[in-house]
Amino acid sequence: MGLRVCVLASGSTGNCIYVGSESTRVLIDAGVSCRETASRLQSIGVEPETITAVCVTHEHDDHKSSLGVLHRNLGATLYGNAGTIQALERGVKTAGLAWQTFITGHAFMIGTLRVEPFRVPHDSYDPVGFVISEGETRVGVVTDLGIPTELIRQRLKDCNVLVLEANHDEDMLRDSNRPWPLKQRIAGRQGHLSNLKAGQLLCDVVSPRLHTVLLAHLSSDCNRPALAHHTVSETLRKRGITHINLLMTYPDRPSDIVDA
Repeated sequence: MGLRVCVLASGSTGNCIYVGSESTRVLIDAGVSCRETASRLQSIGVEPETITAVCVTHEHDDHKSSLGVLHRNLGATLYGNAGTIQALERGVKTAGLAWQTFITGHAFMIGTLRVEPFRVPHDSYDPVGFVISEGETRVGVVTDLGIPTELIRQRLKDCNVLVLEANHDEDMLRDSNRPWPLKQRIAGRQGHLSNLKAGQLLCDVVSPRLHTVLLAHLSSDCNRPALAHHTVSETLRKRGITHINLLMTYPDRPSDIVDA
């Protein structure tokens, strides 16, 4: 068995991603309740008490809400960088937790998994994406970013599976009833990635090894799953890329399970 990936929850109401091998199982973020996280893990055949660790991308509410409960109830070790930990220490529910601190840009081990955190542009203290690998198998996770950077492109190359943000349709965001400053923030360099930009980023990092992409963090009012899938797949098709399996993720249920 290699790495298995399942997005347990994705969207503005909560984000949580499972990545596991035969012996080491981790969560990326903890944005839904402990009870719901446990239920969704069990629905994909993973016992909650086998989760080794939770790696946190950044301190926003939809990525942190059950950190303390998961830590206390499951004994999961919490991993974050100094900026994220400092920001979380200011919260009532996330103050005083025991952390393992990683340095962004430096890989570390959790059991058999090699975890590579890398910097992403987003409006939080020190946000990161991750590449998680075991042997030659690599899984990339980037769910909140305003723009693709060369660093992100380099880190995501040669992955077998990607979890990638496709937050909004640019026309739907422009025409929405959201306040103009919020529209600017979402579309800005430290906001969220549009469907089109997600497709363009995939074109830049695609390789023969990449076989599956899970489109994540879709906006509930400025996107639609079918629209995100169509925009990204058409962007790939125009570049002659037809071998990628595009899967959707959901706020209220787990995604398909992917074997990396």
